[in-house]
Amino acid sequence: MISQFFVLSQRGDNIVFRDYRGDVQKGSAEIFFRKVKFWKEDGQEEAPPVFNVDGVNYFHVKVVGLLFVATTRINISPSFALELLQRIGRVIKDYIGVLNEDSLRKNFVLVYELLDEVIDFGYVQTTSTELLKSYVFNEPIVQRAKRMPGIAVTKSVVATEPGGRNREEIFVDIIEKISITFSSSGYILTSEIDGTIQMKSYLTGNPEIRLALNDDLVIGRGQGPIYGYRSSSGSGSVILDDCNFHESVRLDSFDMDRTLTLIPPDGEFPVMNYRMTQEFRPPFRINALIEETGSLKAEVILKIRAEFASNVNANTVKVQMPLPKYTTRVNFDLEPGAVGQTTDFKDANKKLEWSLKKAIFLIAGGSEHTLRAKLTFSQESHGNITKESGPVSMTFTIPMHNVSRLQVKYLQIAKKSRATEPYRWVRYVTQANSYVAREIRLWLDECSYSVPPAVISNLHVKLGCVIPIDLVFCRVEFPKHWAVGRWRLWWNTAQLANY
Repeated sequence: MISQFFVLSQRGDNIVFRDYRGDVQKGSAEIFFRKVKFWKEDGQEEAPPVFNVDGVNYFHVKVVGLLFVATTRINISPSFALELLQRIGRVIKDYIGVLNEDSLRKNFVLVYELLDEVIDFGYVQTTSTELLKSYVFNEPIVQRAKRMPGIAVTKSVVATEPGGRNREEIFVDIIEKISITFSSSGYILTSEIDGTIQMKSYLTGNPEIRLALNDDLVIGRGQGPIYGYRSSSGSGSVILDDCNFHESVRLDSFDMDRTLTLIPPDGEFPVMNYRMTQEFRPPFRINALIEETGSLKAEVILKIRAEFASNVNANTVKVQMPLPKYTTRVNFDLEPGAVGQTTDFKDANKKLEWSLKKAIFLIAGGSEHTLRAKLTFSQESHGNITKESGPVSMTFTIPMHNVSRLQVKYLQIAKKSRATEPYRWVRYVTQANSYVAREIRLWLDECSYSVPPAVISNLHVKLGCVIPIDLVFCRVEFPKHWAVGRWRLWWNTAQLANY
């Protein structure tokens, strides 16, 4: 049961407000925004999606910079409320085409009509764009934006094109969000892919669609190999842990030829959601080193290396690293010839930020991008500086690239008339969900460690250098500024062999 629904801008302006039950005070939108903007509880920098203030439960999600908020005094399921907010945003986008503050203000009559049909006296009626067509009669004022193939963000499902005819086209997006945790030595501790196949149809007559996936697609971890990297273009089955399908999908021939048959409803909807935890080649490698250069100084080196093909572009790449609380100043040093890269030190939360607005990473030759940061402290460090720094996190978007190798082989449209051939757009997008290097490696001076004789041959091969051997025991001399964290696991022969 929902008491209120409202949409706020990033400035806190109330764009849309609907009170369904009248049991929550009128100033709830201002209370919510002040609480979110100045959130200081539980040591968190951002407000959680669900919290309670004076007996009122607030649920919110951020959609393209706008805050969609629901309130209630009843103890309802948070998952239900958050999913409802996402679906309301999706329905509004289906009708008005572009979801932003200006478009909401221009279409406020249509938006309020939609809200009255979606929720009645706090109870959800429907969030189906197709069903709402029978009850919503206002025409949208659609913003005309530049057409971008593969992304249906500028069209409404009910508005007509100039001349009274709609363009026959269908959009399919394969979106994968990656979660990876790296150890200090570069090993992958955890890895997971959350993927979805999104579809948005502008086809008249609701034709049947056949969407074919990989022939070697396997559902279930126990039906194929689990360990070992697979390149983006290499052989091997695509193994998904689990998946689920939209209610309109028919699976009659899915077991035989991995083909999905459906009659797409109006609006954007997920055809298939899937999850994969099998090891895969990460698109980026992150290395973070820190060295104390004095009693009040330290130096941080961040390196990111691309592991995908040279013809792929990575957009909106950003690296963040929390620094010790007593850091007062940071001086940055980018590599020579760096273009489109910006650095910043957020003194309020002691965080280093490195942005690459649009960079092309070349995998040939193991190319890397490096940032050096010289830290100045207000007090001498009394603890382990590596524990007071990090973890390093990374966000990015890689168009036309997916690491799971799940692909759409073909998209068939059963049209009775072939007068106009529909346009088909298929797009792949890889995004970072939680891309983290958990530990920071500490640089040391020259040192030496005793190594069991059983691993000396592997060391010789892995290091590619001459190793002095004693008749009693084997000893490896580390050159200055080699990271000790890289060698911690080398007492284990099996782990050394997999390095």
